[in-house]
Parts: sequence; structure tokens; C-alpha cells
Amino acid sequence: MNQTTPKRRFLLLVLDGCGAGALPDAHEFGEEPGTASTLTHVAQSVGGLHLPNLQALGLGNVCDMQGVSPKSDAASATGRLAEISRGKDTVTGHWEMMGVHTSVAFPTYPNGFPPEVLAAFNAITGRGILGNAPASGTEIIQRLGAEHLRTGNPIVYTSADSVFQVAAHEDPAIFGLERLYAVCEATRKMLTPPHNFGRVIARPFVGDSADNFKRTENRRDYPLVPPHDTVLDTLTQAGKHVHAVGKIGEIFGGRGVTTSDPTTNNPAHIAAILRALKGGGGDGDGANADFLFANLEDFDMLYGHRNDPVGFARLLTEFDAAVGQFTALLHPGDLLAITADHGNDPTTASTDHSREYAPLLLWGDAITAPMPLGDRKNFGDWGATVCDYLGVPLPALGTSFL
Repeated sequence: MNQTTPKRRFLLLVLDGCGAGALPDAHEFGEEPGTASTLTHVAQSVGGLHLPNLQALGLGNVCDMQGVSPKSDAASATGRLAEISRGKDTVTGHWEMMGVHTSVAFPTYPNGFPPEVLAAFNAITGRGILGNAPASGTEIIQRLGAEHLRTGNPIVYTSADSVFQVAAHEDPAIFGLERLYAVCEATRKMLTPPHNFGRVIARPFVGDSADNFKRTENRRDYPLVPPHDTVLDTLTQAGKHVHAVGKIGEIFGGRGVTTSDPTTNNPAHIAAILRALKGGGGDGDGANADFLFANLEDFDMLYGHRNDPVGFARLLTEFDAAVGQFTALLHPGDLLAITADHGNDPTTASTDHSREYAPLLLWGDAITAPMPLGDRKNFGDWGATVCDYLGVPLPALGTSFL
């Protein structure tokens, strides 16, 4: 019988907002030093977590988590990664993982957007605006949704991150989903420095009063395109199959992505990852992927921004069960990596992202466990490790773990 070398696959799963302790420079981003530590504080808030699969992989070795004890025989490479880019948002974090160092922070607007930005936006919509202030997305539609229904004027708001968010009703008689997408796409195209926001975000909602206004899962992000080739480009140029799950394709403007499964919530993300691991679904499901890159945003979107540590803890428990399914489907030649793009500590007074280390878990038969890696210098080590493992040229940023 002929024996072939197993295909090498690398799976990188980003738990959006699951930070592993405050970075030393957090004070430069408006945070009290040492305040945020998402995973630690979530575990404390519920009296401890039960995460048997993640504990076996060594999550307790990454940071202090009540109920998730360290394991001296952890089956993974473990550690934390610092972020060197000037930001604490999804785009900046993911770009750095794939070799882009954002040395100048994207612009933020703590006092709302300036007149020239609003004038350009009004020219696109042909209407006025509501809002124009930093706000929670759920709070602002409750406060201004009724006026939006009456006037049809879109709700514009921002946060501590570099985002231009537009909330509008999905009903075409009021504003409409397709119109919202078109407006946001046009806004992305017209923005130039100094107003080159990290992301323009379409935030559709439904309902007929403040009692039942609700954001839907039809959100769509329009980020900047990376300023140069990323690890994803390097992989696809070398003939590797890159499969994106969730909003990864949007984050990179579609660049360097072979196939995409643009799922919109954690259960759907997990189902997409399982489809790829099980195979048999063809290229569209990522069954032939060399690199599977997934973002699971519900930690951040549903619980971090809403200061809900109980919901955050429940989602970690659900993800732990999924990890058991993932590891059961891995075969020789696979590496499973788990990390984060920033923090979002739901136990602090802030509803915004926090400047934190990202957890580092890397599991597979190529890892001689235990492999404590300590604190790494930048997120770019992920991209370097992916390239190293898949045999393509390494990026300028980052050092491989292998």
C-alpha cells in the first residue's frame, strides 16, 4: 500500500475580545494601568469556569482563570502575545497577525465626526443624520430609533475605536437593508486621510418602538484594505488554499482569500469550522484548505460591549464543547491555534475594547508539548508560524514558534 504524507492544515481561531491581561502600555489608550484582564475577570465573576477541553490544552497556563488550573503537562504550546500596533480593535489586531504593523493609529472621534465628514455623508444619503456621538449600538437605537422611523434619517455613531457606524431600519419604506449597504460602501470609498476610519459598519435593526428595536445579524463591515501584501497574499500566491470563516474576508477586503464562509454568529462559525474539518463538502466549505482562519465575534459583540460577564462565561463554556469536537476531527498534519485580537473586559466600567495580551494556544502533533513560550513581542508571530509550517516565505514581521 502506498503511504502519503498527510496534508498539512493550520487552523487559527480568533476569539474576538478574549484578552489575557493588560498590556504595559494600556494607559496610553485611556485605560487605568492593569485594570482589564478579560479571561481572568470573567472567570472570577461567575465563581470559576469549567472548561475541560481548553484546560487540557493549557489555557490555565496562559493567565489566571478561576476553575481552569494550570497543567504542567499541557498538550500545547502556550503563552501570550503583545500587540505593537497602535490600536485595540479587530482590524488592527488581525492585520498584525498577518504581518501588518499599524504604526499610526486609525483616527477616533470622542466628540463625534467633524462637519466635513458629515457633509460628505449627507451628500451620499440625500438626508440628514441622527446621533453623531460615541454610543452603545443598542442604546442609541433605543434612544433615536423612533425619530429614525419618523424621519428616515440614518443614525450615525462611533466608539472608542476607529469606526463610522450607521444604524438604519431594514424596512425599505423607512431606509432598507440594501440601501444601508450601498451607503456604507460609498462612505468607505469617499473617506481619505485624515478621516480614513478603520471600519465603516452597517448596523441594521428591526422593530417599531423602543420596546422592541433589535439589531439583526445582517451587519456588514467595510474596513480599510491592508496597505501591503499580508501573509494571506503570500499563501495564495504560493498556491495554498486560504479559507475564511466569519468576518475574516471583510477584515482583509477579500485579499488573499481563496474561499469564504461569511457566517454571522458563533454557532454558525463553529458549524462552518466543523464542515471544513469533516471534509467532503468541496472547496467552498474549506474542505481542502491549507489555512483556515476564523473569527468568533459573539464574545465581543454580544457580551463584552454589553458588560455581561455571565453571558461571556456561558459562551466560553459553549466554545469549550466545540473544541472537543474540533480536536476529535484533527488528523496528523493539523495544527489548531486559538488566540484573540484584543480584549473586551465586561467587568470594567467601559463598554469599549481593552488593550490586552492575546492568549496563545497551539496544539497538534508537530508540537513537542509542553512548550511554554512566555510573552511574545507581537501578534505577527502567528503569521510567521503559519508560513513556517506551510512552507512559504516568512513575513518581515514576527517569529515562528516552531
